Amino acid sequence: NPADSGGYKEIVVELKGDSVYSQLKWEAGVHRVQRVPATESQGRIQTSTATVAVMPEVDDVEVKIEDKDIELTTARSGGAGGQNVNKVETAVDLVHKPTGIRIFCTEERSQLKNRIRAMQILRAKLFELQLAERDAEISGRRKAQVGSGSRSEKIRTYNYKDNRVSDHRVQENFPLENFMNGDIKPAIGACQAMEQREQLEELNAEMSNLV
Repeated sequence: NPADSGGYKEIVVELKGDSVYSQLKWEAGVHRVQRVPATESQGRIQTSTATVAVMPEVDDVEVKIEDKDIELTTARSGGAGGQNVNKVETAVDLVHKPTGIRIFCTEERSQLKNRIRAMQILRAKLFELQLAERDAEISGRRKAQVGSGSRSEKIRTYNYKDNRVSDHRVQENFPLENFMNGDIKPAIGACQAMEQREQLEELNAEMSNLV
């Protein structure tokens, strides 16, 4: 969705590959950017943020959705895309009544494709809820999205002036240039090591309680 002042207000992407979710779940959270804009004559640093949500796409068998729990209506899509977009009801407005989750999908040019896409997004959201419920049962101290940090707090700061990326979860710094070139493996590896330590500490605490 384009923003009024330029750029994008929201971007939805679909990624496929081996271990995609287990790698990119660490990107979920608030990313803070500190830089000096080209239009800034006094050299003052400007701070902005972007929020990232990472959800796994799941198969039909993993999340059960009853037809009676779905309320689906159609509407005309607005914006660019030709006359067909405005004259035909291609947009899908889907509501999952038990949870109140609402998906309004206009990504595709046909109603059928938008309905399929809306159901995919709904399954992913319901699966995320199930993960949160399971984690809460195992331990009240577990986060809703394991190891990713609270979405209400920044997880990482990108400092252009100092050419540094600071991951606040692991308290480590990384070269900004490497991040901008797509090399985020060291940061992901640090987060995975942190998760393993937390799980080991939790296991030790549980074993101590049994003794």
